[in-house]
Amino acid sequence: MKKDAARDALVQEARELIVAMEAALLQIESEGRSSDTINAIFRAAHTIKGSAGLFAFESIVSFTHLLENVLDRVRHDILKLDDNMMSLLLNCGDYMDALVDAIAEFKENQDPDPALRAELEAALNAQLDKAAASEAARIALSAAPMALESMLHSITDAELELDIAADINVANPFWHISLRFSPVMLRDGLDPMSFLRYLLTMGSAVYLHLLEDAMPAAEEMDPELCYLGIELGLDSAADQAALENVFEFVREDSQIVVLAPHAGLSHYRRWLARMPNQAHLGELLRQSQALTDAEWQLLTLGQASTAAPVVSQEAMSALLPEAPSAPLRSRFGEEKKSVEQKFIKIEVSKLDQLIDLVGELVIAGAGASLVAKQKKDQRFDEATQTISGLVEQIRDAALTLRMVQINEVFQRFPRVVRDMSREIGKNIELIVTGAETELDKSMVEKISDPLVHIVRNAMDHGIESAAERLAAGKPEIGVLRLNATHESGSVVIEVFDDGRGLDKEKILRKAIAQGLIEADATPSDNDIFRLTFEPGFSTAEKVTALSGRGVGMDVVKRNIDSLHGEVDIFSNHGQGTMVRIRLPLTLAIIAGFQVVVGGAVFVIPLDLVVECINLSVHQVYQNVVTLRDEPLPFIPLRELFDLPYKESARKSLVVVQYGRLRAGLLVDNLLGECQAVIKPLGKLFSKVKGLSGSTILGDGRVALILDVAHLIAQSGKVEQARAWDAEVRSDLGLISGNDA
Repeated sequence: MKKDAARDALVQEARELIVAMEAALLQIESEGRSSDTINAIFRAAHTIKGSAGLFAFESIVSFTHLLENVLDRVRHDILKLDDNMMSLLLNCGDYMDALVDAIAEFKENQDPDPALRAELEAALNAQLDKAAASEAARIALSAAPMALESMLHSITDAELELDIAADINVANPFWHISLRFSPVMLRDGLDPMSFLRYLLTMGSAVYLHLLEDAMPAAEEMDPELCYLGIELGLDSAADQAALENVFEFVREDSQIVVLAPHAGLSHYRRWLARMPNQAHLGELLRQSQALTDAEWQLLTLGQASTAAPVVSQEAMSALLPEAPSAPLRSRFGEEKKSVEQKFIKIEVSKLDQLIDLVGELVIAGAGASLVAKQKKDQRFDEATQTISGLVEQIRDAALTLRMVQINEVFQRFPRVVRDMSREIGKNIELIVTGAETELDKSMVEKISDPLVHIVRNAMDHGIESAAERLAAGKPEIGVLRLNATHESGSVVIEVFDDGRGLDKEKILRKAIAQGLIEADATPSDNDIFRLTFEPGFSTAEKVTALSGRGVGMDVVKRNIDSLHGEVDIFSNHGQGTMVRIRLPLTLAIIAGFQVVVGGAVFVIPLDLVVECINLSVHQVYQNVVTLRDEPLPFIPLRELFDLPYKESARKSLVVVQYGRLRAGLLVDNLLGECQAVIKPLGKLFSKVKGLSGSTILGDGRVALILDVAHLIAQSGKVEQARAWDAEVRSDLGLISGNDA
């Protein structure tokens, strides 16, 4: 179980890092090169490789290692991050995602696409060859100024070959390990001490020197950078490969040298020749007895300098406390910073179970409140009110756990727009706003595919080619906007393009030809645009790989209907089109308002309720009431659902608003606010318009939840009220409210 949990953690982390890599690459493409962003991409690939290496997932390790080598050349300006390189890196990210999917499905030993892997590896190796050629040319140009240094190195190598007895072995019976960690190690969230602690599980420290040579002045220090060097003597029976593997995760960014017991003097010489302040290091080696005076004289690397403090073996336990049983070599295996500890990851199924239990608690609390009112016991009533308040807080807190930013969906569209704009040969700019808007997790997962359909249609059909745009007096670059916002208890998602817009006449002709409407019909603009959601409807002149097959927009409508949402299209010919999707905030638990109609209880989502009025004191004409000098259509729910008539002294009208549209719901009685746990309707009622679900009341009865959006759309009273506006204003003064 622990292994599976670690695998799941690896998969989740890798997917997040791949998404971050793609976002960073697209950011560079849109905003220009940034060293911080490039380093972030490199670190992400490096982390994925290291984490996969823990489980010996060689397929992803070897591929990511090759990618990492290319990224290293990019961040050191040896390779240019041009359009071809950008496409290659994005494609590599896609393939890495496929490798991670294979790991998630326990198919890590199966290559998801061998041909694609061979193609990508060939392209990466070609880039490395290009980098090698570029580096060779650079070295050739700078060969003259480096002639002296080159000669000195060759002399050093020659001297090594002339050592007495070919190569003298030192007397030191212990391992000597020299560590210069990457300066950005701390910034990457890695702790140098964790590597030392694990190293000491393989032996005991004989000596330890902390070197401060690279330490800058206090005012120049960066607290996130690692400046210290370490020289360590280790008494261990482990072999060299085992010791070097301890630092595998950080080897490429650090300077790490492992010298074996009784190593040849030439090995020490080669190491010291590449280190700064050689005399100081030599003195430390003599002080620790890693080298004898005679051995040091043979090296003849310079005079001694002031030695750094030596940490005794007795002090090791204080400096390096209890060691772990395994190296901390991956992100999910490290000790996290305090900020990171504020977040935990849980399975969605556990969260759903919590929401279900909270729903049952809400129902039980409503039942207890009802009993308290019937008992008329003041203390009992106060206690249940306190419990109800706490249950409401628990409900709100539990629901926020399911809320995630819609950016989880929006973040995929920069890549979609980039790839598709290149495929269709159009220059399109994507503008995203409102990505921080929160929505229920279940809706975020289900809205992704409909949005992809809408965006692809906007790019393929809506936005014109550069030549067409210039001829129409538009900028050459088309604009595609994605926006999300909260409005009237709902989440509104808008997709706008500044393209050619919808051709109403063409849509109407196509609809008549397909028998969707009568030839003599005069539908409104909105009705015409809604025809695009009919199955099989398309006005495309030709079928392409992207669109024109008559599938897509009907799927959009069907998926959004399943979420109890609404989708509308607004378009101006030649100026652009906007598709607006409106979704409820959650499908779990809502604050509701109970009303009675014909003896049946209905629940209206409280976020959509504007006010309640007494209809009897207002002027009414047919099903339109004047409210503050404005006509407001209303829907008699008793007639709509064919419920029995019951005489009521008060005619109550609940004014509701969905988006920018308002209407009234005529009911018999008002019961007040409640907490409604949404239950799905059975197959018998699933097709009934005007109902979105059901809930269980405190007394055990079932109440139906009204779908306000469908009620307003179904009634058609909003358009009717606008048409009657002038006539109604002249007649309302002569008509009594009792005529309603």
